[in-house]
Formats: sequence, structure tokens, C-alpha cells
Amino acid sequence: MEIPPRSPDGSEKSPQSKELVTSHTGSTLCMSSRSESVWTSASRSKWEIYHKPVIVVSVGAAIFLFGMVITSLSCFLTKNKKVYKMCGPAFLSLGLMLLVCGLVWIPIIRKKQKQRQKSQFLQSLKSFFFNR
Repeated sequence: MEIPPRSPDGSEKSPQSKELVTSHTGSTLCMSSRSESVWTSASRSKWEIYHKPVIVVSVGAAIFLFGMVITSLSCFLTKNKKVYKMCGPAFLSLGLMLLVCGLVWIPIIRKKQKQRQKSQFLQSLKSFFFNR
């Protein structure tokens, strides 16, 4: 039979049970939940809302332009022509994919913002009528 190791201070509790007793897991989960942003009415700037899709669009456009340059090099340079012909379309497609994903992401965020505003308005109406 295996004897569990004793803690350094001599108490009978194992380190795992001490961790469970002193842990504030419940309060931590409530504070870090994603639904918390729905309840807070702190307004965010346009940059905070749209910075991710703007970055994706910018990177996609840069990669697309790089692919155009590489592809056009295959027309002008004779040395390493096969490499340019292989890499150019790959960068073109990757850049176009990122560009389109970012451009589609922006209307999705706008729609979510409108839905959030509607739900906050309905919540305030509900609380107004039912808290009387």
C-alpha cells in the first residue's frame, strides 16, 4: 500500500487539497467569462472594435501585392523563372484569401454591434416594466 507524501509543515492535508480549499475558482470564472462584456455598458472606440479585421485586410493586401511583384518578375527575369512562377500565384492566392476574409469580417462585426445594441435596449425596457 502506498503512503501519500506529507507536506513540509507536517499537516495531514495533501498539496492538492490545500490548493482546492484556497482556490477562488468560482469568482475567477465569473470575472473572466465572455458574457461579462454583454452586461457592461462601457463603450469601445472604433479601433478597438475593428482593429483585427483591419490588420487582416492590411496583411492580405501586402501579401497580394508581393505576389503580384513576384509573378511579374517571372515575365521579366529569365533566371529562376520556375521559382517565380510557382511562388507568385501562391502569394497571390494567400493574399487574396486574407483580404476577402478581412473584408467579410467587417460587416459581420457591424451586424453583431447592432444586435448588441438592440438586446441592451430590450433589456432596459424589460427591466423598466418588470421592476415596477
